[in-house]
Amino acid sequence: MLRWVYALVISAVSSGFAFLLVTGHYIDEGEVVTSFTPDHGLHEGDIFVLLGWAISIIAVLALTLSSGRTRE
Repeated sequence: MLRWVYALVISAVSSGFAFLLVTGHYIDEGEVVTSFTPDHGLHEGDIFVLLGWAISIIAVLALTLSSGRTRE
């Protein structure tokens, strides 16, 4: 049960940071890949942020699901 709490906390923090990076402005965010509105769009740098977020969520799930198993 406790490992699921840890997984939720890690996932929430990772998602929060990814959200801040994607919605904010930072150095070398790259060219606009897709525009949603005249003032908002998806930049090249956002793709790396989203890819890193997805990998971290998959890793947390893998660790959470596999840590309860025992070898025989």
